[in-house]
Amino acid sequence: QVYLVESGGGLVQAGGSLRLSCTASGRTFSSYAMGWFRQAPGKEREFVAAISWDGRTRYYADSKKGRFTLFRDNAKNTVYLQVNSLKPEDTAVYSCAAATSLSGDGSTWEAYDYWGQGTQVTVSS
Repeated sequence: QVYLVESGGGLVQAGGSLRLSCTASGRTFSSYAMGWFRQAPGKEREFVAAISWDGRTRYYADSKKGRFTLFRDNAKNTVYLQVNSLKPEDTAVYSCAAATSLSGDGSTWEAYDYWGQGTQVTVSS
């Protein structure tokens, strides 16, 4: 079992930045690929980015390239999602997830085994 806890969300003005964190406990964090998804009210869950267990491979949704950066620190059992130049349309609940292996580009939410509760990001215009 892997327990994931997200943090770092909040209310931010458009153009600002946030760094979301996802800290894991339980089984060996470094053996899991990690992903971030988001879900806005009334919309489907959307893939944001994924990273391999060793951090060497990263995938981003096409629309997220440039403003989103995903990285991990296995010594701290934490994966980070840096988001810059925030826009109101980035408002959503952001959730991290863990998978025993990275399936394709990591964009398929069904491939993940464990999920956090999510952290709310609200971007005001």
